[in-house]
Amino acid sequence: MQESIHKYFQVGTIHFMSYPETMKGEGDIIGTLRKVLSDDFYSAVEVTWMKDPKVRAEAAKLIRESGIKVCYGAQPRLLTTGLNPNAIDENDRKLAEDTLIEAIDEAEELGASGIAFLSGKYDDDKKDIAYSQLLKTTKNLCDYAAKKNMMVELEVFDFDIDKKSLIGPAPYSATFAADMRNYCSNFGLVVDLSHFPLTYEDSRFVITTLKPYITHLHFGNAVADDPNHAAYGDMHPRFGFPNSANTIEDLKDFLAILKEEGFFRADDPMVLSFEVKPWADEDPDMIVANTKRALNRAWAML
Repeated sequence: MQESIHKYFQVGTIHFMSYPETMKGEGDIIGTLRKVLSDDFYSAVEVTWMKDPKVRAEAAKLIRESGIKVCYGAQPRLLTTGLNPNAIDENDRKLAEDTLIEAIDEAEELGASGIAFLSGKYDDDKKDIAYSQLLKTTKNLCDYAAKKNMMVELEVFDFDIDKKSLIGPAPYSATFAADMRNYCSNFGLVVDLSHFPLTYEDSRFVITTLKPYITHLHFGNAVADDPNHAAYGDMHPRFGFPNSANTIEDLKDFLAILKEEGFFRADDPMVLSFEVKPWADEDPDMIVANTKRALNRAWAML
């Protein structure tokens, strides 16, 4: 593509994956966030909980000054605590709902227009009741968010490898999204290229199946074919990582299918963030630079 990618997407990074020390709402949030906000490669950044109100207030100030679009990922509130929004036990389900309601308030404070989260564990024997519980949680979140003119987005994960989430492969995700859209308009799905190998699907199948419901895009990599590999599963390694599934060619194909399906929207660009995490002793800044180069090369190949 000769035109700039920034014409069609708000390109971002998931701050708490690029700098995983911040995933639990602690660590050098401000120092690492400054790196993203001062880099004009980005027009979006995705953050998560910030437990210290003073840190949150400073982050909100910097975000406003930077002019960047901020998104809020509530996934760490669930993944680091074990809370499950589709828990069969109603008290456990409510605990997950409560932290996600808090996430909506925190997202509003930071200037975000909504939150993203993920479903809880998949259990085939209890699939139907878990689905009902997730609908209950998500409807309550959407009702609360609607009062603030905010969105709720559910990210699609694997169901049997790593996160083992209820939602799930693309057809099941489409069913859930359709049920939610019958109830409210402020719901959408987040799809991530790095999850496609883990759900045994490809870009064309996922994007065409979920097209009416996709409101947010991620891309990254995964090790998907060797359970004995230390990085097997949803670890989001860099492009070029040994034995990984997604190449720059796969990223180019992902972008090409998005173009075919009408997701290149100059008048209303969607957020496209990379979800790539340093492995072991890798330098986070080098991994960020690696991912920018991968995206630039994939875009040039279109």
